[in-house]
Amino acid sequence: MKDENGSFAKAISAAQKAGEQVVVVHGGGPQIDAALTTRGIVSKWVGGFRVTTKEIFDVVEDVLVNQVGPEVATTLGRAGIKAQALSARTLPTVIASRRKGLIDGTPADLGYVGEVESVNPSYLLQLLAQGVVPVVAPVSSDVDLQTGLNVNADFAASAIAASLRASSLIVMTDVVGIYRNWPDKDSLIDRISARELESIKSGFADGMAPKVQATLDALSYGAKAVRIIDGTDPDSFASALAGRGGTLVFA
Repeated sequence: MKDENGSFAKAISAAQKAGEQVVVVHGGGPQIDAALTTRGIVSKWVGGFRVTTKEIFDVVEDVLVNQVGPEVATTLGRAGIKAQALSARTLPTVIASRRKGLIDGTPADLGYVGEVESVNPSYLLQLLAQGVVPVVAPVSSDVDLQTGLNVNADFAASAIAASLRASSLIVMTDVVGIYRNWPDKDSLIDRISARELESIKSGFADGMAPKVQATLDALSYGAKAVRIIDGTDPDSFASALAGRGGTLVFA
């Protein structure tokens, strides 16, 4: 996902001027893939999760914390938005435990992949009070506060949104929204209740499965609404902030 025409930053600026506070939680799959390839490291995906060895985690953390986050913050800064990149291990903000299985409950050894246990939003709230947009890399601390874990960005965003009692969580992906029968483009869901989405979630696979579960988690833990949008569309984020587009999931 790119912001070549600055629409993402413009939308955040407009939201701030309207009195909204914004937190950005980012991934970095393409950049991580490129860094792993450069190092000759092969990784595999299982059920939408990257199996993460210690070697892979070190690359993931370096790319997210030292490359992607600062680049996003710099891009926002150029648009006049005060932003600060940080790792969710800071404080720590996010505490996780090792994930033992896939979304459907199938046991799986995913290595250093984290499942969020708790969020301490105090540092984020401090930045927001100063008018700063936190740009959060989704790596966390294990409960021992020593071991780092790779948390899926959707789950990190879900947990952070819930901890902040966010008015809305906007999930940016590479499709227009949630489809009942992918790849049938006519099966796009405009709006759906959390209860109905829960009843059909077993039909989703690969990268959409974690997004659907993260959406349900965010709503169950306190976020007020979730909208899943196409992050590759330069105008979709501004539309989402205005309450349009993608798939709206409500409690």
